[in-house]
Amino acid sequence: MRIGKYDIRHPIIQGGMGVGISWDQLAGNVSLEGGLGVISAVGTGYYKNKSENIHIVTKKDKPKDVANFYSRDMLFEIFANARKICGDAPIACNVLYAINDYGRVVRDACEAGANMIITGAGLPTNMPEFTKDFPDVALIPIVSSARALKLICKKWKRYNKLPDAIIVEGPLSGGHQGFTYEQCIQEEFQLENIIGPVIEEAKEWGDIPIIAAGGIWDKNDIDKFLAMGCSGVQMATRFIGTYECDADANFKNVLLNAKAEDIQLMKSPVGLPARGVMTNLQFSMENKTAPKVQCISNCVAPCNRGHEAKIVGYCIADRLGAAYKGDLDTGLFFSGSNGYRIEKIISVKELMEKLTQGE
Repeated sequence: MRIGKYDIRHPIIQGGMGVGISWDQLAGNVSLEGGLGVISAVGTGYYKNKSENIHIVTKKDKPKDVANFYSRDMLFEIFANARKICGDAPIACNVLYAINDYGRVVRDACEAGANMIITGAGLPTNMPEFTKDFPDVALIPIVSSARALKLICKKWKRYNKLPDAIIVEGPLSGGHQGFTYEQCIQEEFQLENIIGPVIEEAKEWGDIPIIAAGGIWDKNDIDKFLAMGCSGVQMATRFIGTYECDADANFKNVLLNAKAEDIQLMKSPVGLPARGVMTNLQFSMENKTAPKVQCISNCVAPCNRGHEAKIVGYCIADRLGAAYKGDLDTGLFFSGSNGYRIEKIISVKELMEKLTQGE
């Protein structure tokens, strides 16, 4: 799979998972094994394996405000540690469009050494503006429709730039969806049915690689989407079931113990439905015993400095941070629809072998 100036041995992108689920250990090892490792830029202020000279301003043990939640120094540290694992193999950074300080974080990722920037959670119509000083960095937006791709390509014409690849994400993915609740269960919006129109739209603009994402689990799934005309796939949830995944052991155990019916769509302060494992957090929200919402990190623009969080009942930055730390009482544990299929923890090397050679 070739994206921009980079060759990736296997047509597999490991999806970016914040806070702290895909950082240096997971992304570095995926790139080492011939996939494309993806470091999440979300919540880098929580990163533990830092140099002594890096200081994060906190309040109640949480990164305070945007500069600390999206810490430039920590992102550099994560990339440096990932490079110790994968060397000069291609490695990407996932930067959500909905975050506060999007442009600054994109530039930080480029300066930290990202070969590619992946952006979803909104239509990144001005993405090339922040990478113009980094012509070798490949730009990969995530879309959920041909219409979204068309809009992005039209807007990017002013930068004389087209996407280096497109990720098409269906409604079975973990975390935030690009669909309404109703669309998530409607047949016409399933990945198999939205891929074709996106591929056709991409042909109108040139030879843009299309990457399928959302609910992809094994080699059979990969082969199916390659046969449909995709250049590769993005998979996130299955990589949680690896030793190298940066998540706490408790996070992995949540998925190991989850049943299919435990993984559901839920409300989010971002304003879109999100998919995760129903745990004590949802129970405590129903019983009015959930942690009080205080906007400390100011993480995403749609939340409006905690206003939406108070309506929904939880702060997404705080709860994802708690999950990263392994807090089973207050953590928010995102998962794709197939997360319950993780049966044991294996190495990234073994998982890549399964995905490329079959179970």
